[in-house]
Parts: sequence; structure tokens; C-alpha cells
Amino acid sequence: MNILYDERLDGMKPQLDKAAIRDSLVQAIPGLTLLHREEDLHPFECDGLSVYRTLPMLVALPETLAQVEQLLKTCHRLGVPVVTRGAGTGLSGGAMPLEHGVLLVLSRFSRILEIDPEARIARVEPGVRNLAISEAASPHGLYYAPDPSSQIACSIGGNVAENAGGVHCLKYGLTVHNVIKVEVLTIEGEHMTLGSDALDAPGFDLLALFNGSEGMLGVVTEITVKLLPKPETAKVLMASFDDVEKAGNAVGAIIAAGIIPGGLEMMDNLAIRAAEDFIGAGYPVEAAAILLCELDGVEADVDDDCATVRRVLEAAGATGIQQARDDAERALFWAGRKNAFPAVGRMSPDYYCMDGTIPRRELARVLKGISDLSEQYGLRVANVFHAGDGNMHPLILFDANTPGELDEAEALGGKILELCVEVGGTITGEHGVGREKINQMCAQFRPDELATFRAAKAAFDPKELLNPGKNIPTPARCSEFRTIKSAEAAVPTHSQGRPE
Repeated sequence: MNILYDERLDGMKPQLDKAAIRDSLVQAIPGLTLLHREEDLHPFECDGLSVYRTLPMLVALPETLAQVEQLLKTCHRLGVPVVTRGAGTGLSGGAMPLEHGVLLVLSRFSRILEIDPEARIARVEPGVRNLAISEAASPHGLYYAPDPSSQIACSIGGNVAENAGGVHCLKYGLTVHNVIKVEVLTIEGEHMTLGSDALDAPGFDLLALFNGSEGMLGVVTEITVKLLPKPETAKVLMASFDDVEKAGNAVGAIIAAGIIPGGLEMMDNLAIRAAEDFIGAGYPVEAAAILLCELDGVEADVDDDCATVRRVLEAAGATGIQQARDDAERALFWAGRKNAFPAVGRMSPDYYCMDGTIPRRELARVLKGISDLSEQYGLRVANVFHAGDGNMHPLILFDANTPGELDEAEALGGKILELCVEVGGTITGEHGVGREKINQMCAQFRPDELATFRAAKAAFDPKELLNPGKNIPTPARCSEFRTIKSAEAAVPTHSQGRPE
């Protein structure tokens, strides 16, 4: 794997051995479930990005806030690193454990503490599933808007850590726009409340800083989220195109027409075929690309918007436009999109999911660039993404059992992310940096910007015990990364375009 060495991890080896650390935790925290046998540790060796695996030293499964507090205090005193894990559905290696660290699993914190329909808020523990919030709020005519494709399984604590989005974030925002307050424990076991039940909170906006901080600043123990009224109606248009670039240009045209859809998603032919074989969503399998455009709100407004979007799509060159006839067909259209990842997984032994975000105006250019890179590296790429906000999820198909293909897939993924940066975008939209994209942080940010990130972490975690070796690269790592990139640029490519 193309993972550069991180010298910070040398300092993460505790002076105490595993048995001594386990004994200290058992003595300090009565009743704590602490896994230490190898067969018990294997289920926790990776998150959703399973190509990166490390067996943790210990796995802690606390059930009370007092146990979490004491665990953090003890690990801080002993100098033991801590990685926090929720449902383990993340796709960047952010919850990958450390060989010389404790994996803090919060899956048992799964209670919905309060649904307040008048204030339109829900107060929940971090292990609550994303979808469970909407299910609990549904009897009150409310729901929680961010809806990642993994919403049936992913936890709200993990959503906060990665600032997760979903197919409806174009109109309703990411996690950061839908969380109003969090309770946090620092590595020293200190309690903090960030945000407020009111419209604003005193002091700096540290709540926004914690959203997307990937478990590097503190451990979130309670989250208060906004609930929204269910729209009066929602309708979906599916447009097919004979050219991917036409579909990409249609996205910008819809927004330029003054329409902000509830969701605006795009899939290319490879993804269309995979989803149709898997779900039977009624997708046109001969299309080069499809757009799914959901419009929600008051019935009369939605009807007007549907007519406007239909005209825009026709002008953009759509070869077919189909409106879902009822809620059942609407749900089926979305089922195909939300199951695109597992559907593509049936086409190949392995796939590698990217998460770059680009300006909408660059969609056509970047799609062409991905196609060229796919041909250059000899690996198929299925494109599935949140087209409305430019958050792309290219899925690189490969076989890890074929020597060299994993390295090629990682190299291709790095090139795609660097292309996103080149056109004014970013290397991640919602999956986070974690371990996977840490090299591309060196391409995205200048040394002084990375120094600012390190300073922010040091303010909360001066010993760098919380999720070390993730997200923020060291200066030495970036220097090595740039040296490698310079050397690669100087090496001529194969006559057919694939790197030697």
C-alpha cells in the first residue's frame, strides 16, 4: 500500500506493556468491558475502508459516561493513545485502531434521550443510528435531514466526527448545519458543552470546529440535532443522457435556473448497470449517465419547479425524462442510488471509494479527467456522486489478489483527488481524511496552513493522544510526499499510458 511512514507513531508506544495497561484500566474503571484476546480484537481491526487493518492493543466498550471519563483520564496519565469508534462504517480509515493504543467503542451509547417536537430538536447519544432519529421523530411529522447512504447503520457520533452529508445535503446542509450542541470529553476527562439550545452561543464557534474533527480534539458524548418538518410533497425526475459531460453541464444549468433541489444525484453507465442489476430501480441501462432530481415543498411550488427543471433538462440534451409516478417509485429510484456502493461491489472483488469535492462548473472537465486516468491506469471507475454540491464518489474497481492492483488503485485515487484540488476543489466532502487521504493533505494545503491545524489540535490535545497519525500530516511526511511526486513526474510513462 502507498502509505508513507508517520514518525509521530514512534512516540505512541507506551512505556507500560499491554498487561500493565489493561490492569490499570480494570482497577480504575469497575465494570468496564475490556477486550484483549486476539480473537476478540479482529472485528475491530478496520472501519469501512477494509484495505487498511491494524489489530488494536485493547478494545474498551464502556456503558456509562463516568467510565468514558475515567478511561480518558487514565490513558492521559499513562500516555496511551485513544482512537474513538462508532459503528465502524467510515470510509477513510479514520477509526482504524493503533497497535499500541486503546480503541474506545461507543456503540453502547445508543439511547435517544429526548424528542422535543415543539423546539424541533432531538437529544441523542453518539451511538444512535442516523436513521433511528428520523424514525423516532416521524410520529411528530419531523425528520433529521442529513442522510448518508449508510444511514441505516452509521452512528450520529461518527457523522459528527466526519461532518457527514448525504443525498439531501444540497438543500438542507451537512451535519455541521444540523447539529446545535454537543457534549464533549477532552483527553484529560474534562467536560465541555459546545453550542447552545438557543440560536447562538457565547464565545468562539468551537461547535463548527468539532464537526469534522475526526476524533482528534475530544470525545463527543451527546448530540442535539435540529429536526425539520416533513415536506408536504416530494417528486423525483430521472433524466438520462447519451453523454456524461452533458449530464454534468445540466447540473449547473438547474442551479442557474434558480432551483435548489432537495437532492441532485448523478450516476454513470457502470454505476447505472450495477444498481439496476442489484435493485431493479427501473434505470435506463443504455444511458451514459442519469440525473436524479428531487423537488420538495408545497405542492403548487413543486409542480412549477418540476416543469422548470424538465425544460432545463431538455435544453441540456437529456434523451429521456421520467417522473416518479408515486412515492413507491420515488423510493425505488432513490434505493438504486443509495445502494450503488454495494451494487458496484458485486461487479468486482474490491473497490476503492474516493470523496473529492469540486465546483459544479468543473463537473464535465473532471469527469473527462477521471475517464482519462481510468484508461491510463487500466482500472475501471464507476462514478456516483452528489452532483448538486459537487461531492464526487468515484469507485475504483480492482482485485487485491492481483499483485500490484491495490497500489495502482491507491495511485489512481490520489491522482483523482489531486485533480479535484487542481480545479479549485477539496480532497474530501464527507468521508474525512483519516489515514487514507493524509498524503493528499500535502497537495491541498501549504505548510503554514498545516501548522495552524496542528496548533488547533495541540490546544485540545497537547500530547497528541487522540487519534494520532491521522488527518494532519507532519512536515517530514509532506516533504517525503513531494519528493516522491517530483520523482514520479520525472519518470516517463508506459507507451500505453500506464505508469511503470
